[in-house]
Order: sequence, then structure tokens, then C-alpha cells
Amino acid sequence: MPRPSSSTTIQRPDLGELAYEAIMGAGAQGFVADEVLPVFETVEQSGDYPKIKVEQFLKVQDTKRAPRAGYPRDDYEFDTGTYSCQDHGYEEPLDDVEARMYRRFFDAEEVAVIRATDKILRAREARVAAAVFDPSVITLTSAVATEWSTLATCTPKADIKTALDGLRSGRGIMPNAAVMSWKVFQNVLMSAELKSYLQYTSPHLIETEQAQKDMLAKYFGVDRIVVGGAIYDSANKGQAASLTEIWDDEYVLVARLAVRARDLREPCLGRTFLWTGDSPQMLVTEQYREEQSRSNIYRVRHNVAEAFVFTGAGYLLSNITA
Repeated sequence: MPRPSSSTTIQRPDLGELAYEAIMGAGAQGFVADEVLPVFETVEQSGDYPKIKVEQFLKVQDTKRAPRAGYPRDDYEFDTGTYSCQDHGYEEPLDDVEARMYRRFFDAEEVAVIRATDKILRAREARVAAAVFDPSVITLTSAVATEWSTLATCTPKADIKTALDGLRSGRGIMPNAAVMSWKVFQNVLMSAELKSYLQYTSPHLIETEQAQKDMLAKYFGVDRIVVGGAIYDSANKGQAASLTEIWDDEYVLVARLAVRARDLREPCLGRTFLWTGDSPQMLVTEQYREEQSRSNIYRVRHNVAEAFVFTGAGYLLSNITA
């Protein structure tokens, strides 16, 4: 096992592979922050970025060209948003004695990195969920008449259509996604409305989760359904666990999410800016020696800022769960 001096912090790309695998498997654990606010790499720790006014895309232009004349041209206006990346990290100490005691049962280094990676991913998930499920930020909003937990009489298709129509007529944007918690997703699948619609066409309750998402996306008229399934323990340390949904089951977000990785001019809800000068990857894995505790310390970190490009690209449905 590498043992650097206490004054040395080294990057561990070998253990970084574990963090990368964790990101790749994040969806299976219910982490969807990367889908909602996709990563945009930047060489600057802070700065500004263009926030395109959506009306600039909606003008009808005269496109006729006269002989010997140039083609019509126009420029576009944009607002400016700012971001400031913040360093986030978590450390796992591995005592020399514990490492020797348990090495015949598991690789203690790997366990330390996996635990630290989980802390980082769960913290980021909570930040993104709180940001996008906030009616003070996403101001296009309405409460559904019947909660989707009322399985016999709820009308999720009509409620989603309200959001689609609201974004199209109010912002000139066609959404491409609906974001909801795992609990809300399950309620929709069990609703009498959906069962009635699919009773002669598809045994949706026995399909895989991805097939269920694809089916529901077609039903709602969006490209994809994003299901936030991550949970956390909200109890204080030392108390019995109290497992809580990270994604609030009171809301469903209908939105235009980014699809072009490097195009900041794309009208979309938002991005996660990653400062590559400090974190060349989304998760950086490091190790250093702490002699006073006879431990190796394993750190996983990133330097990011979650930012909205256009809050008008989202519509928030509330009163989803009784």
C-alpha cells in the first residue's frame, strides 16, 4: 500500500477508476443530477456565461435576397449569468491497524474511496434537487387538482399537458423531459388512468424500469422521464435511521434539459460548471499520510457550480403527493 509522507498529497488514478465507475453507475442508484444539470467543463474558476433570450429564436425574418445584394442578417441579444465554482470534497481515514485487521475480508482502500465517492454524489444530488424543485426559482408553476397519489382519480397526462402548454405558450420552448421522484414515478405507473390507457397494449407493470420510463415518456409526449431515486438518512448521528427521498415527492418538473454538451447558447434549464484547472475530472481521488492518527487519508473532491441558464425552461407542478 502506498505510504506518502504527511506533507505529500498524491493523486490516485487507480482508485479514481472506482470513482469513475461510481459515476457510470450513478443512475442505477437513483442519482440523476448529471441529467438535470449536465456538466460543462471550464478552465476558469468563476466567470460569466451567455443566457440567450429565447425570444431571439422566435422572430420571423425576411429571407429574400435581391440580385447583387447580400443575404439578410441579424444579431442576437443575450443576458449574462455568472458562476463561481466551489470546492466540495470528503475524506475517509484508514487506520493502519484496521487496514491489517480486515485485509483478508475486503480491500480497505477501495471501500474508503467508494464511501467517499458516495458522499460526494449524494451531496451534489441534494443540491441539484433542492435547486430545481424550488418554486421561488422555477416561477412557472401550478398545483395539480388531484394528487397523483390518489391512484383512482388522478390525471397525470392532463397535468403534464398543462405544463407543456404553459412552456410552449409562455416561453416558446418545447420541453424534452419530466423529472420526478421514484415514489411519484411508481404512483403514475399504478394510476387507474395509465392502466386504462395501456390495458390492451402493454404489460407495463412487468417491464424493466427503463422500458417503463420509455413508455411513460411517449405517454406524456416528452423525450425522456428522469427519475430521482436517491435517498438519504435524515436522522442525527447515533439515532435510528430515517430514510428520506432526496427528490421531493411534492413536485414534478417539466423542462428543457441540455442535450448539446458544449453549446452554452442552447436554451435549457441549466448546467454544472466544472473547473478543470482544479478538478480535471468530475471526481478527483487523492491520498495523503496523517501520522498522528497512523492513517492514510483518502479524499474524493470536485470544484463545481450548479447554475441556471434559463429558469423559464422549466415548469413546476406541485401538490403531487397527498
